[in-house]
Amino acid sequence: MKFQTVYLLGSSLCAVSSFSLLPSSTGTVTNRGIIFNKTPKSKSLIFSTSSSSNEALSSPPPTPVEKVVVLKDSDAVGEKIRDIVSQAAMQAIQERGHFALAIPGGSILKMLAGDIVNKDQWTSKTTIAYVNHKCVSMDDGKLATHAKARKLFLDEWDGVNVILMNDSRDGDKEAKEYEEKLRSLGESVLPRSFDSRLPIFDLALIGVGDDGHIGSLYPNREEVLVKSDGSWVLPVAMKDPPSISLSLPVMTNAKKVVVAACGVSEKYPQGKSEGMRRAIVASDETLVTFPAVGLREVATWVMDEMAASKLGDKYMMRK
Repeated sequence: MKFQTVYLLGSSLCAVSSFSLLPSSTGTVTNRGIIFNKTPKSKSLIFSTSSSSNEALSSPPPTPVEKVVVLKDSDAVGEKIRDIVSQAAMQAIQERGHFALAIPGGSILKMLAGDIVNKDQWTSKTTIAYVNHKCVSMDDGKLATHAKARKLFLDEWDGVNVILMNDSRDGDKEAKEYEEKLRSLGESVLPRSFDSRLPIFDLALIGVGDDGHIGSLYPNREEVLVKSDGSWVLPVAMKDPPSISLSLPVMTNAKKVVVAACGVSEKYPQGKSEGMRRAIVASDETLVTFPAVGLREVATWVMDEMAASKLGDKYMMRK
């Protein structure tokens, strides 16, 4: 893909030259603008010639108050997430006979481990895809989200169909093959948008990292800028082993998008509060600096009181 080298001068953008961006490029944000690295030793401010630089550089409006659900504690958040899954499953099966669910790794797996209403009525009619997953063996108990999900709840979801990776550490290959598996699903299983032909999951559950990453879409990297005409599944060679991730347009195209955040730890005694502030209301965060802002307009945000503590009174008053 061809990109332009761009320098930010005040409020204007001036194109200088073009080049092909390497898949492993990373970047940072400075007072000059968004700086991506073509290689670990060379930096350039770049945007795809087919993408909107304004979207990457501007902060979207805060999430509407009615889209934020604040509950007492992590137990209440987990129960709410399981209720959302059950309701979405029953509705999808009633409408077309199948439920398409996208799930991430991390704490949301633990939220899915409790009792779910009417589970026996829909798990055999459910297909699950991973929002993101490391390129490792699916049986790797330490690194594989799938292995962790099986241990926590999947083995009790009778008849569920899970779209699996192929156990290699080749990110490009795994992303391509995972997308092929998704595209091979019939539209009665995974519907498509009429205009964009993007897949429509009935429900996409998303977690947010402290740095704002969603799935494996990390800040200051080009993957988060992929548009609706790009790949559904992206290789992300940020760490070893690499990961694959659904693109942001695929995440946001779900019929219902839910972000869940709760819990505290010794490392983060205030839980997810700062991350939720940046994701939901901060006026200085962009899609590139904090990718979770890309979900502001589409997601329902479910969190405990600690995670919501920095959002402001108007959000807390809706508890």
